[in-house]
Amino acid sequence: MGTASLERFGTVAIVGVGLIGGSIGKALRAGVHKKADHVIGIGRDQGRLAEAEQVGAIDQGFTDIAAGVAQADVVVICTPVDRVAMDAIEAAQHAPGHALITDAGSTKQAIVSAVEADPIARTKFVGAHPIAGSERSGVAFAREDLFRGRVCVLTATEHTPVSQIETARRFWKTVGARLVELDPTSHDSHLARTSHLPHVLAAAQAAMVGGELVPLAAGAYRDVTRVAGADASLWTAIFLENRRAVLQALDDYNERLEEFRAALQASDVRALTSWWNAGQSNRRVFDAQNSGESIATESSGE
Repeated sequence: MGTASLERFGTVAIVGVGLIGGSIGKALRAGVHKKADHVIGIGRDQGRLAEAEQVGAIDQGFTDIAAGVAQADVVVICTPVDRVAMDAIEAAQHAPGHALITDAGSTKQAIVSAVEADPIARTKFVGAHPIAGSERSGVAFAREDLFRGRVCVLTATEHTPVSQIETARRFWKTVGARLVELDPTSHDSHLARTSHLPHVLAAAQAAMVGGELVPLAAGAYRDVTRVAGADASLWTAIFLENRRAVLQALDDYNERLEEFRAALQASDVRALTSWWNAGQSNRRVFDAQNSGESIATESSGE
């Protein structure tokens, strides 16, 4: 890809300019030395594209993918996971031959399989998942530093061109991300535990507390349920796309709860303490690795 370097890209087209897409645009356009010559936003709503331009996330908006990607050096698909593959395939038909197409979807196996089934799209596509976001949605909440220091998982396969992998590495590093590389199946299995299941549990806990219980809810409830404020349609799509891995994570979680139930029923102080300490130990590791960071939900794609 001749027009791109580690520091600067040519034209970047973002399909879906919400929180994630808008933050990519802002990261590319930030500072005196911008990291892209031109940032194009592509979406179905002209009003939202105008908002994205107003807040500085894009330079120009298009409601037609074909027109929006025609001159793009990089195309980033930031639509909901059940639309990513379709949008990536459509973009691949109209983008220049050298263009990289990557995405920000929270699931990967179904997306990568669908894209690689298309002979044109598989020559341009590198699956990605920047693990950053917020329970809030929309370009109004986009931040240029959203990806700074956050992990972005790349999910290349044996079918992915080496040149596109290298371009994808440069691109995601340019917006501030730290890279981890996994195969799509491993990504989905791991994220079911670290992201998708926690959203299930947050929604379940939130649903248990209503009416007269709300005044009694405080810090623990707030912290456990924060991500239950995320968009329902977005997360329904994620759960369905990663159904098998989420079901396995649920089974493993239920086993953990049964261990607690058995220890509690037996009034086994040692077992209860050991059960709690296992979680506390892992939480301390997480805190140490994320000290000084603002931890957000992984609601990628809008």
